[in-house]
Amino acid sequence: MGLTDIGRWLIFTGLGLAALGAVFWLAGRVGFGGLPGDIVVRRGNFTFFFPLASSLILSLLLTLVLNLLFRGR
Repeated sequence: MGLTDIGRWLIFTGLGLAALGAVFWLAGRVGFGGLPGDIVVRRGNFTFFFPLASSLILSLLLTLVLNLLFRGR
């Protein structure tokens, strides 16, 4: 593995992380993560957040996308 391969790998990893950050940023702006069904417990200065509904929707979407991508293989 030469320096060219390492450089290419670093560039694609950085682009992937930037794309993932953009997805999380946009998801937070449209209200994902605060859906009805997400569990929030606030007690004084303690907050517990469990994104149950958000996790189920994300799992469903990822399952559909991955099935469409890998169906032909």
